[in-house]
This record gives sequence, structure tokens and C-alpha cells, in this order.
Amino acid sequence: MSAHWPALLKVRQAVRPWLAQLPGNSTVLVGVSGGADSMSLVIALLLESNLKNIRVVPVVVDHGLQSNSAEVAGSVVQKLKTLGFEDIFTARAHVTMQDGVEASARRARYQIFNQALDTYGSTVFFLGHTLDDQAETVLLGLARGSGTKSLSGMPEVTGPFIRPLLNIESATTDTACVEYGIEVWNDPHNFNQDFRRVRVRQNILPTMEENLGPGITEALARSARLLREDATALDEWAARIYGELDPKNLDIEVLSGLPKAVRSRVIRMAIYAAGAPSGSISADHLLPIEALITNWHGQGSADLPGGVKVARISGRLSLSTPA
Repeated sequence: MSAHWPALLKVRQAVRPWLAQLPGNSTVLVGVSGGADSMSLVIALLLESNLKNIRVVPVVVDHGLQSNSAEVAGSVVQKLKTLGFEDIFTARAHVTMQDGVEASARRARYQIFNQALDTYGSTVFFLGHTLDDQAETVLLGLARGSGTKSLSGMPEVTGPFIRPLLNIESATTDTACVEYGIEVWNDPHNFNQDFRRVRVRQNILPTMEENLGPGITEALARSARLLREDATALDEWAARIYGELDPKNLDIEVLSGLPKAVRSRVIRMAIYAAGAPSGSISADHLLPIEALITNWHGQGSADLPGGVKVARISGRLSLSTPA
């Protein structure tokens, strides 16, 4: 088979090490949209799991964002049954528009994913993000002026979620589905240039390839891996320092002796521990707090999301929240 299906073999080789880490009779979940990336992934998991007695349960989400979304989800379920899957978790998401369609749909989708994890008592959920998705994520982060962590793209592992295809191009997953003879669904949203990710995919990356030469997608993904290694090292350093400090009264002498990249991480940890909503603290929020350490001239406290206040008192950064 491998001689005739080289693309599918690549996908199988990508998932094989992850399954090898699991005990026999494990149950793993996999998100399936019906597109080539997720379909090639679920096929590879099916073929590889048979060699180790691992149960694979596909998870199909109906986002309800298109008039025929229920029909599309039903079609994906039928294809999965044709492949041999009997147990398929499917649910309709409740998308609450808060910060755009893409982010809102993602949040609703992960709620379903976590419900499926709870239902099956599993700790492993495979996702079909590819090298192309990684490159797009890096460019979107660059456009936002994001820091190292955002520019490092998607990690291979986030809690129970595993992305084994981050080194596999979408062209390979397309070919893998053709090799296996499975028809895939092309989401119209993937061609809608109202979405920034689509504009990056259809306009920006091809232009970069044309003007800078081939291999841009691979180079961006490689940069993401390198940046993630750096970000992880800085996070670990900051966590070690934070663990030695009083989180509500950070010693300014200790903070001033740290590189700014580490210091800002320690401060973020303290702010979130004090009650600021997760992800709410931007680089702009940290500017006045940095000044309390490196440019002190008697200025007042800084007000942050969640009602957190940071003030310099007796050589310490004092963090407080409303009673």
C-alpha cells in the first residue's frame, strides 16, 4: 500500500508516534470537519489504531453558520460510517458572536470538543491543523504586532489536544484523500475573503512565494518552532522566579535584575493571579507597570482589566483587587 499511497503514508507516519505512547484499549477523539486535513487524519488514525487496539471516535460539529450546515454534518457522519466508524460524537454548536465569526466559532467548537472528552473519559483529542495553517497563524500574529508566544504559532500539544500534522502540507492531505478514494467537503468559508485567514492563504502567501521564492510556508513554520522553543524557555524561567516571590508584593530589586522578556512574564503571571481575565493583558497594559520599575518618579497606580491595580509601595509592586 505505501508504494501506491505515499501521501497517506506520510500522514500515518505523523500520527504513529503519538499512538505509540498510549496504552492498549485507549479511546482517542479526533475532530472531523469533512475537509481533506481532518479526513486524512481520521483515516490514518483508523488504519494505525487497528494495529494497537486503540478506539478512535470522530467528533463532528455542526456550527449552524450556513443554511445547509446540518446536511453537511450529516454527510460527514455518513462518510465516517462508510469508513467503518460506528461510534461518532456529533453535536450542534451554539455560536455566540463576540469577537468575529472565526474566533466565536472556534470557541463554540472547543466547547463541543471538551464535552466529547468528558463523555468518553478520554485525555487525547487529535486535530488536523497542518503546516499551512501554522504559516498562516504566524503571519496573522505578525500583522497584530504580537509577541514571541503568538508568533510561535500553534503548539503540537495543548492539554488534551494534539496536532500531529503541523509538519505536513495541506497538498499532502489532499492527495492522501484522493489515494484512499474518499470525497472531501470544501467549506465555502475557506474561500470567503471576508476572513483574514483566507486572505492570507489566497493572497499573501502566494505573493510571498512569487516574490521571495518557494519554501516560504515551510520557513514560517520552521520559525514558529524556533520561536516556541525560545518562548517555552522564557516561560519556564519566569515561572521559576515567580514561584520564589510573593505574588501580591513583587520585589522590585529582583524584577529590575531580570531581562525585560522574563520580567514582563512574571508581571503577567501576577496580574492574572490577582484576577485579571485570561488573555486580557496587552503590551500596552504593561508599559506603565514597567515604568514603575525602570522609570520611577512617584507616579500613581496602574488600573488593569478585572479591577486589578498595581502600585509601587516600599520597593515592591503591590497588586490589589476591589474588595
